[in-house]
Amino acid sequence: MSRRPPGPVVAVAVLAVALFALPLAGLLWRAPWRSAWRELSSHDALTALRLSLQTSVLATAVAVLLGTPLAWVQARVAYPGRSVVRAVTMLPMVLPPVVGGVALLLALGRRGLVGRYLDGAGVHLPFHLSGAVAAEAFVAMPFFVLTLEAALRSVDPRLEEAARTLGAGPWAVFTRVTLPLVRPSLVAGALLCWARALGEFGATITFAGNLPGHTQTLPLFVYVKLEGSSPDAAVILSLVLLAVSLVVLVGLRERWLRAL
Repeated sequence: MSRRPPGPVVAVAVLAVALFALPLAGLLWRAPWRSAWRELSSHDALTALRLSLQTSVLATAVAVLLGTPLAWVQARVAYPGRSVVRAVTMLPMVLPPVVGGVALLLALGRRGLVGRYLDGAGVHLPFHLSGAVAAEAFVAMPFFVLTLEAALRSVDPRLEEAARTLGAGPWAVFTRVTLPLVRPSLVAGALLCWARALGEFGATITFAGNLPGHTQTLPLFVYVKLEGSSPDAAVILSLVLLAVSLVVLVGLRERWLRAL
């Protein structure tokens, strides 16, 4: 442990904590606790919650299916341009979500770079539930890839080499040795990805729209209520999203920090 820090450092650190804590305290102070259950159990809120759970789980599944091979390649294969690929795949973490939604429209929209061919094949993403899943996966998958890549880099390669010398093929080594070794990080990355997908707003509203009962997820519903005549509902539902995010971050804090 380090020695006792100077008083000014502690004071500035407390101020920094307050910068994060005060907005959360404001939500708790403003929350209409007496009408909380009524707001949470309303038909529109439950529909938005169902859509959020549905799209976030599907987006996480897409992230795991696509991100696991990507993380393995990034961790184990040396190839020209690997740093560029890593930067591109991490870009959604720092890209403004609305910009990500615009990029998705230009790429996967009906007149987009690839979307025109998808539309001709009967695959419609913009302003559909599948579009919401695609937008959430685009924004959330980097969190999964970063966590799993760090875990794959920490695996002792001698364990995999021992399995090969015993006659195991590449697929058997990957599924029976590598994946069990990184399973905790895989689960942690998937949970972090799910929490990020659950709270996604900008890319979803830009690419999938805000159609009640179809693409209006819980964050979009909160926005509508806040702009409309039901700010109390917005506060209560914001607390729900806050609680989910807080539980995930506290539970995965150590593993996520090791990944960084």
